[in-house]
Amino acid sequence: MNNSILIAGLCITGAIVAAAGISAFLIAPERASKEKRAVFSKRNYAHRGLHEADKNPPENSLPAFAAAAELGYGVELDVHITRDGELAVFHDDDLKRACGLERVIEDLSWDELKELKLFGTQFGIPPLSQVLEIMGENCPVIIELKRGSRNTELCEKTYQTMKKYGGKYCVESFDPRIVAWFRHNAPEVLRGQLANEPKEMMKDTSKINAFAVGNLLTNCLARPNFVAYGLGRKPLLVRLCEKMGAMKVAWVAHDGSIEKNNDAVIFEFYKPSVKY
Repeated sequence: MNNSILIAGLCITGAIVAAAGISAFLIAPERASKEKRAVFSKRNYAHRGLHEADKNPPENSLPAFAAAAELGYGVELDVHITRDGELAVFHDDDLKRACGLERVIEDLSWDELKELKLFGTQFGIPPLSQVLEIMGENCPVIIELKRGSRNTELCEKTYQTMKKYGGKYCVESFDPRIVAWFRHNAPEVLRGQLANEPKEMMKDTSKINAFAVGNLLTNCLARPNFVAYGLGRKPLLVRLCEKMGAMKVAWVAHDGSIEKNNDAVIFEFYKPSVKY
């Protein structure tokens, strides 16, 4: 009887150890060098540029990026690829919220997009090249690559564009396949996995994908250097990934209370210090 209990206990312990080992393998990040991290650490990044809740100026507009750069902030922005292969700085997959048009951005050409205005203002959707030009080389940039049907082309063209840019930049995405592309094709670029609580991610993706990405189980594909996680509760595996060396980036802050617990902060609707 005692032997049976002992054997059962050993089996349970072995199963727990094996599960812990598998989990650690799946979520492990790739720790970036101190020099690589330093460029982006302890900075505040204006979410889609320095914009106001009343959309004056609107998010992801040239005035928003110019204002952020002028004050010395870093910037977070979003990139889509158009039907004809141009890189457009825009957040949503479709144009309904920002432009009142029931179309998907990847289905439109650049000539069609540049005629649209953001949130009823005079400002249009800018190309990535123009955003970089207006910000200059002293504004560190976090580029979110938006997943779609042409991920490889988006990655390649964004990388080529950024190689011509003289400033500092890093990349992130909710899609681990995009992060993995940079792992294999541009390992010198700091890369991050975007994620949020699984219950929040389920609003925009499948339950399986939300669970996997929300718990960072896809890190085995991308081995991100940082994790950009929403402000909600972090699952145990996310906290373990951070303990294993992933930089901690928080989004989206509306006050400075989370600065002390994160390596970088993406903020909106207030003006924090540039560095902390």
